[in-house]
Amino acid sequence: MQRPPAPDLTHVVRLRSELVDDGYTDHQLRVLVRAGVLHRVRRGAYVDRALWERLSPVDQHRVLCRAVLRVAHPLTALTHVSAAVELGAPVWNIPLDEVHTTRTDGKAARREAGVVHHAGALPEEDVRVVNGVRVGPAARAAVEVMASVPPEPALVVTNGLLHGQHMTREELVASARAMKHWPHTLSAHVVVALADERMESVAETRTYYLCRQQHLPRPEPQYPVVDEHGQVFARADFAWPEHGVFLEFDGRVKYEQHRRPGETLEQYLMREKRREERICQLTGWVCIRIGWTDLADPVTTAARIRRLLDSRRGPIGA
Repeated sequence: MQRPPAPDLTHVVRLRSELVDDGYTDHQLRVLVRAGVLHRVRRGAYVDRALWERLSPVDQHRVLCRAVLRVAHPLTALTHVSAAVELGAPVWNIPLDEVHTTRTDGKAARREAGVVHHAGALPEEDVRVVNGVRVGPAARAAVEVMASVPPEPALVVTNGLLHGQHMTREELVASARAMKHWPHTLSAHVVVALADERMESVAETRTYYLCRQQHLPRPEPQYPVVDEHGQVFARADFAWPEHGVFLEFDGRVKYEQHRRPGETLEQYLMREKRREERICQLTGWVCIRIGWTDLADPVTTAARIRRLLDSRRGPIGA
């Protein structure tokens, strides 16, 4: 579920004061911004425009975080979704236009352009440096996100932090318990109950959430399929062994991650088709495939899955 290795963003942010010291005037900086040479990240902070345009929205948020921290109080740390992003957790359907920070000296909460300064108690010993910036604990960030967004996007972040081994389930549970009286955390127990480190992607987390919200039988994620020799041949994204059904998610990210060097998309799809046929031969099960458009219509998708499960009665296959 983790993103590819994050680009090194050390020293990419230049402050106005630094550029002035290098001999630039404010007029020249405005000209460079209009010419597309520099990009103004926020007031008084600039980055190379070509670099900015190459970055994903997630990494652009990381640049914005660095611009904020460059002028922030030294006891400031990234928290909430900003901490989760820096740790490499995937983000789905969460705005990244604001940086979230907390100070370890208990400074009162406030909001300014593009920054939300939170007031929750954050001990200095809980802060660690990640990729050169100060970041709050992963388990705390997960619960902070739960308090800020609906359960589905919060579960995506939480599973990403678990899968990336930035926190344990025990740490997550302890953090949720310690923060249970914080504002807007009443529904955190829903996310904690569904959290599962086996989820490897946004798509898998959202598929699992769909199944639970639509009251489908609980699927087994990353289900191992063994061959005639007892060796694991493949892992299905999800399986209902008691029904003889497995589910695979079709998505561009999977194609990009699992295509072999030099393999065309057509070759990959043929290999994936043979893999699916082999799983069916080994298990006697049937496959159902879904994609992003199916997740956008959970009721219809759940009805489709339910019909297939209902048609498969009793234990089937090995």
